[in-house]
Amino acid sequence: MLGMVFNDTKELRTFYVNYAREEGFGVTTRSSNMGEDGKLKYITLACARSGKTNSTARNSIKPQPSTKTDCKAKVNALVWPDGKFRLTTVVLEHNHGLSPAKARYHKSNKKMSSNVKRRLELNDQAGITVNKNFYSFVVEAGGYDKLSFGEKDCRNYLDKARRLRLGIGDAQAIHNYFVKMQSKNSNFFYIMDLDDNGRLRNVFWADARSRAMYESFGDVVTFDTKYLTNKYDMLFVPFVGVNHHGNSVLLGCGLLSNEDTETFVWLFRSWLSCMSGIPPKGIITDQCKSMQRAIEIVLPGARHRWCLWHIMKKIPEKLKGYAQYEAIKRPLQNSVYDSLTEVEFEDSWASMICSYDLLGNEWLRVLYNERRRWVPVFVKSCFWAGMSTTQRKACMHFSTNTLTRRQR
Repeated sequence: MLGMVFNDTKELRTFYVNYAREEGFGVTTRSSNMGEDGKLKYITLACARSGKTNSTARNSIKPQPSTKTDCKAKVNALVWPDGKFRLTTVVLEHNHGLSPAKARYHKSNKKMSSNVKRRLELNDQAGITVNKNFYSFVVEAGGYDKLSFGEKDCRNYLDKARRLRLGIGDAQAIHNYFVKMQSKNSNFFYIMDLDDNGRLRNVFWADARSRAMYESFGDVVTFDTKYLTNKYDMLFVPFVGVNHHGNSVLLGCGLLSNEDTETFVWLFRSWLSCMSGIPPKGIITDQCKSMQRAIEIVLPGARHRWCLWHIMKKIPEKLKGYAQYEAIKRPLQNSVYDSLTEVEFEDSWASMICSYDLLGNEWLRVLYNERRRWVPVFVKSCFWAGMSTTQRKACMHFSTNTLTRRQR
């Protein structure tokens, strides 16, 4: 296995997932790193039970259960000058039992074909309960072990499918509104994404003002999926920039039914098409992996920065389980906010990790590996228009209220 070469990460992942299925373990993307040119430099795929989980449960007698065993099994691939990925590290030994018979339960091994999805939806619309719906597949396949998905996967898929079933006339009302806006101003732009059954799945739109603003203030963009959802659980996602007065400006909006890579790729491509194919120089988002992969695909030349506010907000959640939490918090904040050079950050971070025995903390390990995406001293060489966070609420409140008024 060592030294094997793959054309891209998809080919690499397919190979390792197939190997894991035969051996009886799950796969997760442990880490990856982007170079200064915005291209992937290396990626590590590991056993799903790698790393450690620090319980945040207050009751030490009943700690929260965890499947993590700090398993070291992994493969590491580096990008060579020819653009291909070569395996440079291979660890095959696991510190836990393997079960090929139960491999289908691992997330990386679960699959659901389009035919299965279609039958699930038809039966659901006919009023057949999920458990009976699923059992029909069990009987047809000849047993539970013959299926690559479980009842919970069926429930999750149907929950998503139901969100796509907008109320009577809602999708048409949206389309009618967009046509009306475009008739008033030909620079109004919109795209509606439909699924295979013709149902509305995702929407993107931008008015003439947003498109004009992007020409002048589109160097840096923030993108936030955490703002709000509508009654169908569709995400409202605004693209936001900042003008020469430091005020937020809206650069387009979307409604999304999902947060997977495919959906974000569709949205970013739609937005880029709207903006004459001119990408931003920098984009600020949260730590969503599927969003990160979509940016690498659609906006490879843009500098991708993680929202500092989102990261620092997670400190209590990720570290309060430690007895020395209060003592840890201050040097962590000092390392991030007060470091004037990269060397100073490296030294203060290493001192904090050693002083409080945090070497096994997975969250801190990932943050350190991706430090060039979020630590101020590592991103200060790029222009960010004074932004380090996606929390540009003033503009989003304005745009949302404007949309609400227009629909009344």
